[in-house]
Amino acid sequence: MPTYMTQFAYTADAWRKLARNPEDRSVPIRGLVEELGGRLLGLYYMWGEYDGFILYELPDARTATVAAITAALAGHLRAVRTTHLFTVAEGMEIMGNAGKLAYAAPKG
Repeated sequence: MPTYMTQFAYTADAWRKLARNPEDRSVPIRGLVEELGGRLLGLYYMWGEYDGFILYELPDARTATVAAITAALAGHLRAVRTTHLFTVAEGMEIMGNAGKLAYAAPKG
């Protein structure tokens, strides 16, 4: 099953609520991912442009998009960015396939 990473940033209001009443956000995330036929691999917090990211498997990119939009509709996120991840073996296969093709750059 394809693996995805979704980075997210909370709104100030969401941070305020979580600071006053910390909660394990992996519980609702796991529920959503499993409802869509997938598996949550992990939830991590970080400091920087994004506040955290989740790693999960879902059947396809459309389903991953449904998950991201559903989470955003709750109103507690100010940014969401989803990336399809590839294993090293998948990446090598992709690179090999690309190496068999040609594409001309602009002639300018």
